[in-house]
Amino acid sequence: MQINVVLNGKTITEEIAPDLLLIDFVRNHKCYSVKRGCETSNCGLCTVFLDQKPVLSCGILAARADGHAVDTLEGLLEEAKEFAMFIADQGAEQCGFCNPGMIMNAIALFRENKEPSDEEIREYLAGNLCRCSGYEGQLRGIRAFLEYKKQGGALCVQ
Repeated sequence: MQINVVLNGKTITEEIAPDLLLIDFVRNHKCYSVKRGCETSNCGLCTVFLDQKPVLSCGILAARADGHAVDTLEGLLEEAKEFAMFIADQGAEQCGFCNPGMIMNAIALFRENKEPSDEEIREYLAGNLCRCSGYEGQLRGIRAFLEYKKQGGALCVQ
C-alpha cells in the first residue's frame, strides 16, 4: 500500500507493507531518536508527534499516518536543544536512553500548558520509563526551564 507522510517537514510517498509499524517507518528514514523499548506502548521511548500530538509509534501502524504529519526529535532539534541543557544541568540524563521520549513529552507539555503544576508535569512524564533516575531531576529541569522562559529566556546566575 502507498502512503504519503510529512516526516519532519519533508513529504514522503512510499510503498509499505500493511503491517509496518510507525516506529519502523521513521527509523527506516534515519530518525534514530525513536527507540524500541517495550514494544507494548508502555515505556515512552518511541514517542513521536502525529499532527502535533505525542503518540507511541510502536503501537501504531504506519498506514494510520497516511496524510498526516509526523515529527521526531530530529525535526524538533532547535526546540529540544534549549530544554535539554536544563535536563543535563539537573543530572537527569544519566544514561540518556529515555531522553528523546522524555523531551518529546516535555515539548508537548510546554506547547499545551505554559504554567503546569508539579502534578501536571508528572502526568506528562508518567508514560516515560527511566531506569536511572527517580524523575525528580527531570521535574527540577522542567521547573528550571519554565522559570527561564518566564524570565524571557534570561539565565539567572546565583
